Amino acid sequence: MSPTFESRRPRILYLAFYFPPSRASGVYRARATANYLCDCGWDVTTFASPLRFLYEAVGSVDEELLKTIDPRIRIERPTLDMFDWEHDLRQFSGFRGMFPLLARKIHVWQQTINFPEKYASWGWASVRHALRLHARRRFDVVLATGNPFASFAAAWLFHRLTKVPYFLDYRDSWTLNLFTDSPAFSMDSPVWKWERRVLSNASGVVFVNNALREWHAARYPRVADKMMVVPNGWDPDLLQIESAVPDEDAARRPLRFGYLGTLTQNQPVEEMAEAFHRARRHPELAEAELDIYGHLGFFRNSPPALLKRLGIGSGEADQPQPTSESGIFVRGPVPKTEVATVYRNLDVLVFLAGGGRYVTSGKIFEYMASGRPIVSVHSPDIAAREVLEGYPLWFSANSLDPDDIAQSMVAAGKAARDLSIEQIVKARQFADRYTRKILLAPLEERLRAVVR
Repeated sequence: MSPTFESRRPRILYLAFYFPPSRASGVYRARATANYLCDCGWDVTTFASPLRFLYEAVGSVDEELLKTIDPRIRIERPTLDMFDWEHDLRQFSGFRGMFPLLARKIHVWQQTINFPEKYASWGWASVRHALRLHARRRFDVVLATGNPFASFAAAWLFHRLTKVPYFLDYRDSWTLNLFTDSPAFSMDSPVWKWERRVLSNASGVVFVNNALREWHAARYPRVADKMMVVPNGWDPDLLQIESAVPDEDAARRPLRFGYLGTLTQNQPVEEMAEAFHRARRHPELAEAELDIYGHLGFFRNSPPALLKRLGIGSGEADQPQPTSESGIFVRGPVPKTEVATVYRNLDVLVFLAGGGRYVTSGKIFEYMASGRPIVSVHSPDIAAREVLEGYPLWFSANSLDPDDIAQSMVAAGKAARDLSIEQIVKARQFADRYTRKILLAPLEERLRAVVR
């Protein structure tokens, strides 16, 4: 007699292309989700990107992050057609080497008729591999997170073939451009048909903020009752917060401002740099420094342009040359396991974010957990405001004007010099409501209810 649902661990297939050791921006949500479900008694199998893609195509990994995955989680890595990322002739197939233009035309045509995304091959490989595993021991539910959105198509097709219910987690937007607040595709694109298809059969649809949920609910009203919000949060196991003791030296030494995260072309980098330059003219911020911790972009060729926008590079393939005049220093990437040390050594955190009213950013939850003053450098209508408005040490200019941002930086600097234990405790108590376990609990309950 086969075991009943009640007598065994419910089994979930988690389709998360960007999973450790990837360092993509959404990897922490995927990591936390898999670990939380495992802690809640689920048998978790995760399908992730091939390691060759992470090491050779993207070139960005965090080996330490992989060590934080629960060892009970089974990680599988279905194949991916590397056509779009192969630029070395020695890696080309014989056909592509002989007929490169024809090979590309065929490749583009296949994407058009199958699934309009360059990760489609990974999605179809995931379905094939999932069917083999399902034949040996059935899955109870599938959870797919995007991007890439080939994971959504894979969940849909697996459901069509097996009737296993599936949930979709929009940790990113598929058809909405978050930086222009407008549709990301023309209305005749096949993407819209695919999105309508995968949503109509889903048992649940998850978004990171209410603005995104409302936008999608308006476009797909028949699915609105299946939609829910699961915000990003912070991970206490990665961010070891120490006791709330203010830095007594902060009142005497130059202040240390800091941004921690991946710097991208979509962020208002110039506005931040210019505002900091102006803020340093104030006596409170004399000799202050702005430390940039993290990667400059997601790809190997990203740093020069970003250094130029910071005002400490020429835009060529040079190294940053920070000076005491600029006060801006690029400190480089920090393993996730050492992030708490960085926060502990900073006085003010700069929340730099691109996009508009549909953007939250996962970094802000971690910032709040540190109990430090936070200065906002982003569009005034960003969705992150809904989270920050209750944080007691938040300083916002309500614009991207460098003079306004500079004033906020000065105010935050003054707060950092006078910071008390009571203020730190109150700020951290506010952040405690955004721990991953609290935020993921409703999703786990919905998954379990659907399976039962």
